[in-house]
Amino acid sequence: MTQNIYDNQAFFDGYAQLSRSVNGLDGAPEWPTIRSILPDLHGKKVVDLGCGYGWFCRSAREQGAASVLGMDLSEKMLNKAREMTHDAGIEYRRQDLEQLQLPPASSDLAYSSLTLHYIEDLARLFATVYQALAAGGQFIFTAEHPIYTAPQHQGWLVDQHGQKSWPVNGYQQEGQRTSNWLAEGVIKQHRMLGSYINLLVQKGFVITYLNEWGPSAQQIAENPALDEEKERPMIFILAAHKPA
Repeated sequence: MTQNIYDNQAFFDGYAQLSRSVNGLDGAPEWPTIRSILPDLHGKKVVDLGCGYGWFCRSAREQGAASVLGMDLSEKMLNKAREMTHDAGIEYRRQDLEQLQLPPASSDLAYSSLTLHYIEDLARLFATVYQALAAGGQFIFTAEHPIYTAPQHQGWLVDQHGQKSWPVNGYQQEGQRTSNWLAEGVIKQHRMLGSYINLLVQKGFVITYLNEWGPSAQQIAENPALDEEKERPMIFILAAHKPA
């Protein structure tokens, strides 16, 4: 079972203060890029893997999706999502994605935001998503970039001249990494970017888009705190589809 860190009260309270929690998709700097690659959702069936507060679920319905299923392991997240949602076309369900089961050809779009780096058995999850998509269905997700998950250190290294660098240790040694972000002992799974890609290809997906995301100059001007994100990609955005 995946670690349920989001039901840790300290973690949940810290997460609630983040811009992407307070302001939703508009508070996620990568959202404009994701939005630009989304298909037309009118009349489509959507599943959101790791739905959190349900921001994308509600957005999908606003874009015309016929139905949305949001899944998350955290009861706290799901309770918050239900409080914020007043739409019979959205269903929220507690689900450990390590044990995910979905009916065949039941979705047109599978979406996941910053969740897959918690999953140990990613091959199983990709296989489940593939069979759950209708022919031509799309799988769009973001995950923490391997450069970001690789370090054993916490955060930036600063030399005597004040120059910052991002430590990358054991990049090719895939496996569990433990960090102290919002709470102590947060478990993530480090895997190389090639491993994500090869797993998708092995399960039958056709990859159509990959973005090792970084903020634009305009975003940095509007939010100077994003400046350090241009030094290394924190996340990547990937789109794939099931052949028609």
